[in-house]
Order: sequence, then C-alpha cells, then structure tokens
Amino acid sequence: MGTRFMLSSQPFPLKPHQPLHPNIPPFPLTKVHYTASRNLIRGKRVHSTSKYGNFLGLRPEYQPEALDFDLPWCHPSDRARFDVIIIGAGPAGIRLAEQVSLYGVKVCCVDPDPLSVWPNNYGVWVDEFESLGLEDCLDKTWPMACVHVDDSKTKYLDRCYGRVGRRKLKERLIEGCVSNGVRFHKAKAWEVEHQEFESCVLCDDGVELKGSLVVDASGFGSRFVSYDKVRNQGYQIAHGVLAEVEEHPFDLDKMVLMDWRDSHLGNEPSLRVSNSRVPTFLYAMPFSSNLIFLEETSLVSRPVLSYMEVKRRMVARLRHLGIRVKRVLEDEKCLIPMGGPLPRIPQNVMAIGGTSGVVHPSTGYMVARTMAVAPVVAFAIAECLGSTRMIRGKQLYDRVWNKMWPIEKRMEREFYSFGMETLLKLDLNGSRSFFNAFFDLKPYYWQGFLSSKLSLKELLWLSISLFGHASNPSKFDIATKCPVPLAKMMGNIALEYI
Repeated sequence: MGTRFMLSSQPFPLKPHQPLHPNIPPFPLTKVHYTASRNLIRGKRVHSTSKYGNFLGLRPEYQPEALDFDLPWCHPSDRARFDVIIIGAGPAGIRLAEQVSLYGVKVCCVDPDPLSVWPNNYGVWVDEFESLGLEDCLDKTWPMACVHVDDSKTKYLDRCYGRVGRRKLKERLIEGCVSNGVRFHKAKAWEVEHQEFESCVLCDDGVELKGSLVVDASGFGSRFVSYDKVRNQGYQIAHGVLAEVEEHPFDLDKMVLMDWRDSHLGNEPSLRVSNSRVPTFLYAMPFSSNLIFLEETSLVSRPVLSYMEVKRRMVARLRHLGIRVKRVLEDEKCLIPMGGPLPRIPQNVMAIGGTSGVVHPSTGYMVARTMAVAPVVAFAIAECLGSTRMIRGKQLYDRVWNKMWPIEKRMEREFYSFGMETLLKLDLNGSRSFFNAFFDLKPYYWQGFLSSKLSLKELLWLSISLFGHASNPSKFDIATKCPVPLAKMMGNIALEYI
C-alpha cells in the first residue's frame, strides 16, 4: 500500500521528460519484466488479444533514468578507510548517508548504480513529509482519499495524500551527500568481514573498504543481517500500471486508497470464489481524466498470492469499470515482506530500510518511516563516531541498534504485527467489516496507526474502540480468529522484558 515496485524499454520515440499532456508534469518512468512482441518492436501500438485483457500485452514505454551528478567517488588514495560504510543507495541508504555526514562522519556508500532513479512508486500521507521538511519532493497531491468498502458504502478520508517524486527526492538527498563529503563506490558488496573494532566490505570489483560500522540498506534480499527467529512474514503483492486511458470513473481530487468492491467478478465465478477467500483491492492515483496509476493489491497473504491471479483480477476490474488502456507508461510488480521478527539486536552489521523491520506490518508503508528514523540512527552513530571516535565495536553496535529499536518501539511493532496476523485471517467480508470500523475511529487513531505513531497505550485504546465500532459479525470474527495471534503478541512482548 505504501511502496510500489523493473526493466523497461522504449519502443516509441519519446524523450524521457516529455509530458504526455500539457497539464501533467513529466514522470520518471521505469519497470518490469516484459518481452516485446514483434508488433511492439516495430513501434506499432497494438492491443493484445490475450484472454487476460488488452493492457497486459502492452510494453512500458520508458527507459530507466539516471541523475546527472558528478559524484565524489572513492579512490585508492583514500586508503578505503571510513567511519561508516553504507551498502545500498536506495531511499534508506541515501537518506542515512545524508544525515550522518552532517556530523562530519566519514561515509562511503556502495551501490552498483548509485545515480539511477528508483523504480518504486511511493505513496505517502502529505503531513508525514511536511513534518520532515520534504513536502517539495512530492510531485502530485490529492486533498482527500477514499475507501470503497462495498458497492453501497464509501468512506471519505480528510487527509491529504501524495505521490513521491522519486527523482526530486533522490536529487535532494544526493545533493546533501555531495555537500557533506560522502564518497561513493560503484560496485556490489559481496562479503562483510568483521574484526573487534573494524569491518571490511569486499566488493565484486576486488576493492576492500574498511570502516568502524557497516550499515546494510540493500533491501529485503540482504545476506548481511542475521535473525535468531523464524522469518514467518506475510507478503503484500500487487500489479500496477501508470497508464494513458480513454477515460476513468474516479474523481481527480481524491485518490483511491482501497476499493474492496467485487462486482467486477460477477461473470468470473472462479475468481470471485478465490477473491472471497484472499481478497484484493484497487489502489488508484488519478492524475488527469486520461492519466492514472492503477494497482491491484493483496494487502497481506501467507503464502503469497499468485501474481497471475492478481493480474487476472485487475483485468476483470478494469473491464467492469470501463477503463480501456491505450498506453502503458509504467508497469510494476510489487512484493513486500511484512511483519516477521526483527533482526537480531544487536549485531555487528546495522540495518536500515526494508531489512531492518521498519515496513509497517499491517500496511506495507515504509518510505516515510525510513525518512523519519534515519536522523535518529544518524545521531546515535555520530555520538559514537564523531570528533572523538572513542566508541566502537560491541558498544557501538548496541547503542545504534537500541536507538533504532528501543524497547517501547519493539513492543509497538509487536502490536502492528498482531494487526497483520488478524488481517491474514479475514476473508473479503471480514476485511470489509474491519476497514469499515477502522475508518470510523477518530482520525487521531486511524491516522496514527497508519503512520506508526501510536504508543502502546494508544494502540490498546484503539483496539478497544475498534471492537466497539465493529459490527456483530466482525466482533464474532475477532473473538474467534484473534486469540492465537493475541497470545503470540503477548508472549513476544513478555520476552522483550526478559
């Protein structure tokens, strides 16, 4: 729901920044895993005759972009010795590099392509980016959001929503890194070796970088961070397209946070049955009357829902809504591990971003939380590796990890994970009842929950209030399906105190 995920090509002679419509800003476009048909290679705009619908055969039009920056690269003359080595130049890695280098800490960021514009599509609540001073990094905002609970009920959320300008955000953060003296090394981190007070990052080009602290910001597939519990995550999976369409039925001043309607599956009995068990919803950002981002999303499932199943449901939905796709500008597959245990705390590799546990276990939101937690982690690092550089080794690891995940934040995350475990047990009707009651709560509670800002006490009050707002069938669902996840949460919270 919060992050949206990567190959693309350009069969049409369009420039990367050429606006599609006079009133729509150009978008940095990329994406995923498609094989061109002969007609597309010849440059013809052809609607596929596939039984899955006309847009699945359309190839995304734009090439990935790269920033035009003269980066300060790591040179042999540096002797490859740093205070902090950050693996990964995604939002988490670049944000932390920018923040920690503010304190004069010597930082190197390692990434195979540090200037590439991120392919992910990020949606955020505007107030979250405003509180971080990053509101100028949004390329589109909507004054309201809405949730279609079913065909007869819609919730209107009086909270501004925005789409992150990926190029804007990365340029802003890279500029800060360059100004603060961050070095970059264009390579893939291959292995990390540790001594008592120093670690060595071995890169695939043979270069060895040494530093007092290694931070892993390489994402969910990391090999450098260890766990001491079974990683029983749930998964959010989605298929999205930024598309030029003939028309669409959505209001331009409202983004669609969730559309749980299933009337589009009336003539698809097998899809309707599977959707009633493991539901998906539509997430939509309308930019103009004929430019829109559409994404069919499984909020959370375990095991992960089939990607083809998600796409087939999306085809049926767009057909029912009368949305005919003329051109696919971006094509995106999103797969986000959610919940599961935190990494072992502490350990001698620090983590930030996807592998650190900051993904909201109940929603998949991550980017705003990452932007907010990076300054906290940076300050903890600077306290240890600042001008005196006296605190290293185990004491450094302990301080930094516990600054990111203090005991109260670990307990709050257990509660959010309990929310995920509850959602995993709900079918379509249960999900509708849950979100109908959830968005009836006072805005302070539902907004705080989605933004990971509620204390444990406030989360308990939210649960009580949510149960009070729930329908009788929903209360029955909670009473019968939640005892096991509740017991697990209470057990995990108790273990944090031991």
